[in-house]
Amino acid sequence: MGIAPRLLGAFDRLSAPRVAHAHCDLPCGVYDPAQARIEAESVKAIMEKYNGSDDADFKTRAIQIKEERADLVKHHLWVLWTDYFKPDHLSKYPQLHELFWRATKAAGESKKTTDVKVGQKLLDDIAEIDKIFWETKKG
Repeated sequence: MGIAPRLLGAFDRLSAPRVAHAHCDLPCGVYDPAQARIEAESVKAIMEKYNGSDDADFKTRAIQIKEERADLVKHHLWVLWTDYFKPDHLSKYPQLHELFWRATKAAGESKKTTDVKVGQKLLDDIAEIDKIFWETKKG
């Protein structure tokens, strides 16, 4: 067999599609509710600082940053919901859909208010998601 056919055979083997099986889109370890929690902690902290300030310029900037952080919370939650959690998780934890719906709604609501209670509710919902997430990582 000449060199050209051997090279073509080697190229065919290297370029052939390979099937990989994983629980999630990438090997586990890239998903973590901590990303949503950190942004939600920022949202709540900004609400607290906003309510404690009389500086109009500071308050304007705080609202802008709070809204950006709330959007990031929604992003991180939806990545977890759509990329990490699978139908078998929903079977074991039927409250997941409602929980994600409430958390993303709370993130959206936090964009409309400076009420620290809304920020705390968001953190509470994320804490529930976090608990379930880590339970799924055990099994």
